[in-house]
Amino acid sequence: MAILGEVGVNGWTVADVARHHDVTRQHIYQWRGEMRRKGLWPPDDAALFLPVEMTAAPEVTAEPGGPSAEITVMLRNGRQLRCPGGIGDAALVRLVRLLETA
Repeated sequence: MAILGEVGVNGWTVADVARHHDVTRQHIYQWRGEMRRKGLWPPDDAALFLPVEMTAAPEVTAEPGGPSAEITVMLRNGRQLRCPGGIGDAALVRLVRLLETA
């Protein structure tokens, strides 16, 4: 599954992946066909790892009437979601799902 998943990543073709793993292109096509027949290909989109940039947290000072902390989430479709830092997890998940499917 890992080898099949490399096709298309960073522009890699079936030939590139086959060459990298020292197998033939036909092997990759055969494996992909077998996985499709078993219902395992394409893999479930529920689990997806995305790169995350970690930066130092800014100092937050509580000023009455001042701006509050804000969360910015970059979505797969290129949209950005900005919301107050105190938003609950469930509400944030609902918003992300809504915007990714819209």
